[in-house]
Amino acid sequence: MAASELQSCSLSQLHLLLTGECNYECDHCFVWSGPSQDNTMTPGTIAHILDEAENLGSIEWIYFEGGEPFLYYQLLLSSVQLARERDFKVGIVTNAHWATSSAEAIKLLQPFSGLVEDLSISDDAYHGCKEGPRETTTAREAARQLDIPVDFISISGPDSKDTCRQPADDESTVCYRGRAADKLAALVKPKPWDQFTRCPWEDLRNPGRVHVDSLGNLHICQGLSIGNLFERPLAEIMRDYDPGPHPVIGPLLTGGPADIVRQYGLAHDDAYADACHLCYLSREKLRKKFPEVLTPVQMYGA
Repeated sequence: MAASELQSCSLSQLHLLLTGECNYECDHCFVWSGPSQDNTMTPGTIAHILDEAENLGSIEWIYFEGGEPFLYYQLLLSSVQLARERDFKVGIVTNAHWATSSAEAIKLLQPFSGLVEDLSISDDAYHGCKEGPRETTTAREAARQLDIPVDFISISGPDSKDTCRQPADDESTVCYRGRAADKLAALVKPKPWDQFTRCPWEDLRNPGRVHVDSLGNLHICQGLSIGNLFERPLAEIMRDYDPGPHPVIGPLLTGGPADIVRQYGLAHDDAYADACHLCYLSREKLRKKFPEVLTPVQMYGA
């Protein structure tokens, strides 16, 4: 399909989950990343995904995320170069564990200067807490020296004892899905399940971004797939995307996570930490019923 035929597609960002491996195992992680994960993209996989993004015609940004993408430094660098050769804007999300000194941070970031237009650094209590200079601060200063646009992503914990510093005004709160559903949800006061009548985070009807994992699954939300671009072209998936008949997205649109419970008659508690918590636990119950859309198993801690 020609790009001109896809002008109505609003999908402008493709976020590549370069690897599930991470040096941290954060309690709030949506995708259950950690040292034991081994689901990492190959150069061929990335080239195919970029081909599909180019063919779609509406993609402006390619993000490389994880896990921790800098664990696969050469793969990350070559992938960023390939994306820039195709005129995509490029972003990277990292925890900056590699910025052990100013000199080391500059050495590692130098090849990305002029290529990366958004370096987003995770900087909160989940990503290391210690006395003295933090790697995140060192990485930010190195990026500024190299004229790489940089900012922090900060998540405030549900328990004040969980933070190394006072949350900033622009910090986001935890969404209780993924590992957070197991590790953190019990730390907050729950709310009645039937008040969660919409998805507060994603544009399910007309998505502007999706994540893609190493298996080709397209996630409108982590663990909630709308297709697989190793099985069908991205342009075809987006052309045919109809959220109404989707077995999980459809109920989310009509009545939020509470409607998933109602439509499938799911057993449930009286209250949950937030909408994501109810949605995630409901999806866990439906995984065997809808394995192609509630995938891959890593997104559910399996």
